Amino acid sequence: MATLYTLQESNVRKTWFLMTVFFGLLVAIGALFSYVYNDASILIILTIIAIVMNIVAYWKSDAIALASARAVPADPVEYHELHQVVENLAITAGLPKPRVFIINDPAPNAFATGRDKDHAAIAVTTGLLAMMSRSELEGVIAHELSHIGNRDILLSTVVVVLVGLIALASNFFLRSMMWGGMGRRGSNDREGGNIIFIILGIIGIILAPIVATMIQLAISRKREFLADASGALLTRYPEGLASALQKIENYNKPMLHPSTATAHLFIANPFGPKSEFMSKLFATHPPTEERIKALMGNS
Repeated sequence: MATLYTLQESNVRKTWFLMTVFFGLLVAIGALFSYVYNDASILIILTIIAIVMNIVAYWKSDAIALASARAVPADPVEYHELHQVVENLAITAGLPKPRVFIINDPAPNAFATGRDKDHAAIAVTTGLLAMMSRSELEGVIAHELSHIGNRDILLSTVVVVLVGLIALASNFFLRSMMWGGMGRRGSNDREGGNIIFIILGIIGIILAPIVATMIQLAISRKREFLADASGALLTRYPEGLASALQKIENYNKPMLHPSTATAHLFIANPFGPKSEFMSKLFATHPPTEERIKALMGNS
């Protein structure tokens, strides 16, 4: 039977598995490029990049996620109530108080990030603060603290860096294909090199949906239901989070600077509930109606 502890252990295992897969992928790409360009240094360089990016993904992915979301530290005086809510609920949950950040965006949204409970952060938008009542804000913060307690944040945040790296690699493949082959293998292999680069270009094009699928596999939709339920238990008032989710759904507009790399981190789809294409591509959030029904015991 699954418990909170088995869920935490599963998230850690998934994180290491994901990092290993990306490491192997970059090394394989390096080997292929070394063959095409007849230059062994390319394999060495990409292997080093793979090692460095895995280290960065573990130790600095939270900073990258916060920077990508344009989050800044929340002033404890200006945002006194927010800090108070976070601190009170963290104490109730038995967690250290996470760092608190603000995103200047009218769309109501929030996310948690960090590698563990001792290095966690919660970011909320100005729109969320303006729109939510105290009980609704507590529901959202409790949801995010549940992600921290469940150790969802390590897996979710590592994905941000690795997905971004794959996106850059895809772009490089396509540009390499367009630019042609400087320093490729000899003329006898030129035609074969061209074919290989065409294949690499095609791989680059199809990598985006593959990455989306990996996110769907690595970050289960069930984690949102679990965080909702855990958050409701934390506040003992599920109506607060249910009302907050309904307000977020009703806003019906995307954030000012949404990113596919960080979309799965947020409590709701930053591209907006009516963005059908993005909803299908990054279906990491269950329908809001289902979440509300589950919270209110009507599922």
